[in-house]
Amino acid sequence: MATNPSPQRDPANATVLSLDLDDTLWDITPVIIAAERELRAWLKRHCPRVVDRYSPHAALALRQRLVDAHPELAHDLSWLRTRTLEHMLEDCGYATSRAGEAFEVFCAARNRVSLHADVLPALESLHRRYTLVALTNGTADLERVGLARYFDHYVAARDVGAAKPDQRMFAAVEAVTARPAAEILHIGDDPLCDVVGASQAGMHTAWLNRRAEPWPGQHPPPDLHVEDMLALARRLLRAA
Repeated sequence: MATNPSPQRDPANATVLSLDLDDTLWDITPVIIAAERELRAWLKRHCPRVVDRYSPHAALALRQRLVDAHPELAHDLSWLRTRTLEHMLEDCGYATSRAGEAFEVFCAARNRVSLHADVLPALESLHRRYTLVALTNGTADLERVGLARYFDHYVAARDVGAAKPDQRMFAAVEAVTARPAAEILHIGDDPLCDVVGASQAGMHTAWLNRRAEPWPGQHPPPDLHVEDMLALARRLLRAA
């Protein structure tokens, strides 16, 4: 399914690969479901009144109220989850300091991901040739996930103060690598957040489309369209 770029937008010119994490290197939905389940089980053991008072739907509604009240912090998922826990704990008569313990339970489970089979062999090849940057709106910990040795830099929305497709995220990649946008190829699964955002920043783009979905016609197409990381590695290393 890999497609060739136009001559003007040839990713073979890239020296830096910027990689999305969630839903690009692993499926995030089952991970979050499992992490929420573990968090709720911990709360039931240690702070049972929270579980009695707050159903999953009620907790989600509280979280949304926090987003509405603090839109400037909506990109910071760690803050949002911790603040939600603090609100629930305080409301149920528990010390808000327990939010840290609860959040750690969630984080530990959130980083138990199942990498797609193509990820490790592709990263083994690519990190020898390129500077690799993780660029994420999420909260994955590369050390816990087991991928830290492949990446030279880690750029997260909570540190930048904005989330993709905000141009500040892509500017941060240029800053940490000291490379211009024209030398950076961004790879991700999300047409808007990854492909459109990176393209508007002047970067090369690759859409990693594991589900063989049609490209949304309202957006300019990516420079590369690949089905997995091995297809991307073959395309890039053949051109290098």
